[in-house]
Parts: sequence; structure tokens; C-alpha cells
Amino acid sequence: MTALVVIAKECLPGRVKTRLHPALSFEQAAELAAASLDDTLAVALALPATRHILAFDGATPPRAAAGFEILPQVTGGLDERLAAIFDSLDEPTILIGMDTPQVSRELLSPVFADWSDMTDAWLGLADDGGFWALALPTPRGDLRRGDLIRGVPMSMDDTGARQLDRLEEAGLRVRQLPVLTDVDTIADAQRVAAAAPGGSFARALAAMLPVDRAATALPTALPTALPTALPEGR
Repeated sequence: MTALVVIAKECLPGRVKTRLHPALSFEQAAELAAASLDDTLAVALALPATRHILAFDGATPPRAAAGFEILPQVTGGLDERLAAIFDSLDEPTILIGMDTPQVSRELLSPVFADWSDMTDAWLGLADDGGFWALALPTPRGDLRRGDLIRGVPMSMDDTGARQLDRLEEAGLRVRQLPVLTDVDTIADAQRVAAAAPGGSFARALAAMLPVDRAATALPTALPTALPTALPEGR
């Protein structure tokens, strides 16, 4: 039995992905965040979890969350909100964020298929220093899972490293998932869209960004002559 939790906030203009501005308007940033969440929920729902949960900060969950239990987030800092999620559940739990729409079933499948006696936790680091996934085992003994997160400084360039240290200091044997880019800036968004070109996120971003006319314009004239042979090695 494994619970899979997606933590997300309502995608309202000016409330999500504000660092995508001014490359995108606040309305576009919210639309792109909604596409990211939709892609993430679709992958989560396809995984063999016994419970699919959306830990939600907002009033109206997205339609893509129709197959999820809705767990309202508590107030407080991100560490307190993550800790409260783990403390509210009794089964092995994997939590992922909404900012890595390139996540796939293949990336997360080891958590469901290969949680061996030599593995106590899983951590997926992000390339900005944070983390995009955290899986913890069933609470046991005096292990209060929220205490493994509570107090870890969040949104820092060493948050992931500090979270890993906290887990290992508690004696947990941690396996790591692949490092992913989470979407904060427009450059992040372009990299993520390139990594998952078939998703809603990539399609939404492509519709928002102007076409680079200089890069796509046809030449004004054909060359007068073509080379008779290609250079060696080409």
C-alpha cells in the first residue's frame, strides 16, 4: 500500500509562477502552471498507488483531479505543510510537486517496484538545489515522519542537500531518483518543454511564446552554386 500525494496550489494569476513574468503575463503564467499540474496529475493517476491525493491550497481543485482525494493544506511555511501531509497519513507515502511536468511513470516506478529492505526513503533532487519528490516509509516506533522535514529551510539552493542530511542523520537509507529541472523561470520552462514535448505544458508554452521570425525565415535567394562534394567526415 502506497499513497501518492501531489502538492499544489490553485493556479490563479499573480499567485503562481510569478517569476515567469515579464516573459509571460501573469494570466499566461497561471495557465502554464495549470498545464503543468494537469500533466503531473495524469502521471500520478497512472501509477499503481492505493491512494491518489491532491494536497491542495485553494478553493477550486482542477478538473484533472477528479480521481483524487482532496487534502487541504495547513497554514505555515512549506516545511510545516509538507510535514503535516506526512503526519496525516499512515502508509508509505511519496509526495511530488506540481513544477516538474516532465515527470513520468518510468521515473517514479522504482518507488512502487523496488522499495527493498535496503531502502528506507527516496529523494528526487532538483537542479536548482531543491527537491521534487520525497518518499517515506510507514511510521514506526518513535519515527514521526513530519519531524524529518519540519525545520528544513525551504526554497534555498541547498534545500535538497539539507533534506538528504536530515534523512540520513535519522538513520534512513536513502535512494535517489533522477535530478529534474523544476519550472521557475522562462528558461526552465523551455528546457522542461523540450524534455516532454508531447505534454500539455509544452503545448501551452508553444502557444504563448512568439515564433522567432529570424530563425524560421526562408532565405531570400538560393545559392548560385552547390558544393560538388561534402567535406570529409560529414
